[in-house]
Amino acid sequence: MQLVGNLEIKSNKKIKEFLNDEHVGRISTIDVNGFPQIIPMNFVFTNDAVYMHSHVKGEKLDNIFKNNKVGFEVDRELEFLPSYFEDPHNASLADTLYISVVIKGIGSFVSDREEKTLALNGLMEKYQPEGFYDPLTSDMHVLDAVSVIKIIPKTLRGKYKIGQHMNSNDRMNLAKKILEKNSSTAKTTLKIMGFEEIDGGLRMIEEPKW
Repeated sequence: MQLVGNLEIKSNKKIKEFLNDEHVGRISTIDVNGFPQIIPMNFVFTNDAVYMHSHVKGEKLDNIFKNNKVGFEVDRELEFLPSYFEDPHNASLADTLYISVVIKGIGSFVSDREEKTLALNGLMEKYQPEGFYDPLTSDMHVLDAVSVIKIIPKTLRGKYKIGQHMNSNDRMNLAKKILEKNSSTAKTTLKIMGFEEIDGGLRMIEEPKW
C-alpha cells in the first residue's frame, strides 16, 4: 500500500496550528566544510515565516551569511506502537504515530526594528502566554543585543500518521490497544486520532483527516 500521499498534511491551517503548538524546532545550516549543522531552537511562526532569536555571534550565523539556504524541522512523537500490537514474534512491526513539518527556505537576519520587535514579542507571547512582562518596543536598546533569524519557506511540507491510512475497524482496535497500554501520552494521542473515552471504552468523534 502506497502511504506517501495519505500521510501528507493537506491543511495549511493544521500545519500552522502545529507549528504554533510546538516549542522546539531544528535549524539546519551548512558549515564552512560543507557539513550540515543542526541546532534546536525556540521559534515562532508568524506572517508565513519562521523567526528565532540568537546571540549576535555564532557558527550558525556565520553559516547563514555564507549560504542562506537553510532547513527547518519540527516534529512530535505521539505514540510508540510496540511490535506485539501486531505480532509478539516480529519486531519489524514496531511503529510510531507522529506529526512533522519540514521547511526548506531562505535564511536572513532581521534588521528592520519594527519587524524585529514583532518577532521578539511573538516569541514571548508564545512561550509566556500568562504574561507578566513588559512588551518590547522598537526604540529599546535591547534589540541590538540579539539577532533575529528569519526563514522564508520555499517549500513547507507536513506529514502525520495517526491511523488515517487504516480502515475504521483497524483504527478502533489500535486505539483500544493504545488505551490499554496507558502510556503518558495515550490520552492526548487518542484525542488527536479522533477518539474520546466514554464509560471505560472509546468512541470515534471525528475522522482523522488533516
